[in-house]
Amino acid sequence: MLIKNAKIVIKDNQTKIVDILVEQGKIIRIADIIDFDTDDMIDAKEQLCIPGAIDVHAHLREPGYTHKETIISGTRAAAKGGFTTMMAMPNVVPYPDNESMMKDYLIKIKEEALVNVIPYACITKEEKGHSLVDMKAMKELGITCFSDDGIGVASATMMRDAMTLATEQGVMIVAHTEDMDYRTTYACVHEGIQNKKLGLVGIPSECEWKQVERDLELAKETGCAYHICHMSSKKSVELLRAYKAKGANVSGEVTTHHLVLTEEDVENTNHKMNPPLRSKEDRESLIAGLLDGTIDFVANDHAPHSEDEKDKPMNIAPFGIVALETSMALLYTYFVKKNIFTLQQFVEFTSTNAAIRFGMENKGKVEEGSDADLILIKDVTATIDKYKFESKGINTPFHNYEIQGDIELTMVNGSIVYTKEKGVQQ
Repeated sequence: MLIKNAKIVIKDNQTKIVDILVEQGKIIRIADIIDFDTDDMIDAKEQLCIPGAIDVHAHLREPGYTHKETIISGTRAAAKGGFTTMMAMPNVVPYPDNESMMKDYLIKIKEEALVNVIPYACITKEEKGHSLVDMKAMKELGITCFSDDGIGVASATMMRDAMTLATEQGVMIVAHTEDMDYRTTYACVHEGIQNKKLGLVGIPSECEWKQVERDLELAKETGCAYHICHMSSKKSVELLRAYKAKGANVSGEVTTHHLVLTEEDVENTNHKMNPPLRSKEDRESLIAGLLDGTIDFVANDHAPHSEDEKDKPMNIAPFGIVALETSMALLYTYFVKKNIFTLQQFVEFTSTNAAIRFGMENKGKVEEGSDADLILIKDVTATIDKYKFESKGINTPFHNYEIQGDIELTMVNGSIVYTKEKGVQQ
């Protein structure tokens, strides 16, 4: 396949128009002009061509919760949203916490996923926090990342044991940090301004950063490769910055919704997520932390729910929003177009840095020899319409938001899986 007239990022906001030749799923040549006789040619029309986005935090809900999402629907949403690789969290049923279940899960992913999908294994069996999974057996299956996402590992002893074992096996612990000692019944939004206005029970920032603090110290102590999920508070950013300075092998992510919204935007259950939207000061700290390298990249925490589940009072509706089909457009609109991110930073935050941290050596770049996971972004005004989502979930706070960049094409391993004109191709 030959891609003509593609605008690639050179450095900062510097771009260049090139041709890209793809063969057997790889980029084999990039040049000003490539003359190659093929019936398989795309004219990029000088649209921005960047590496496909990588999401290290998504919930595909299958097996166990297929009324919310499936591997097919979730990866179709990823393709439409410009994500060519995603990592599936393990809070499904049955849990991928043993060799047999993981083998079956990997087969199902291979058969049904439209984009690259890498599953997590649990840290503890059934995410109950009582006994560790067999990390060695999981690693032999190619699984190198472990998470009890949705639940913080409550016991410091258990987390220390997990990190010690992870260090021995050369794998990573990826943690949802939540100390339930700081969260009371029916808590559902940030403890700040808006919860008082709405008469709702708040979740204090300590609920997150207290466990972040504990885990970072354990990671430094054990030498474990450790990653913090969906950071939301200023204190968490400060702690991560401090432990990186101490030489700990640690990293962190932030979601698009925590970069764009604050607690003051909360109106209904489509603004209810865990961790919650926090203060303006927290949001500013998250943006600053991303820009100075404290936070490594953006992730989604794509969490689909049915309309019936979300159509309940705020204090009992489930946490979570969908994000795969909105994240790239929102980041481009609110940060690239407003000159907060350079184009280079946009690529790093959505693809390159995650590829480096999670060992995806041939992804996250537009270079000769790299995987042909590419997207085209058209600089055009559009409107987010949740009723046109590929995801089964339409639980988004961004319905009817105007955006200034739209995904025109998504290519995975050299195959086109989505175009704006024809939709998802499967």
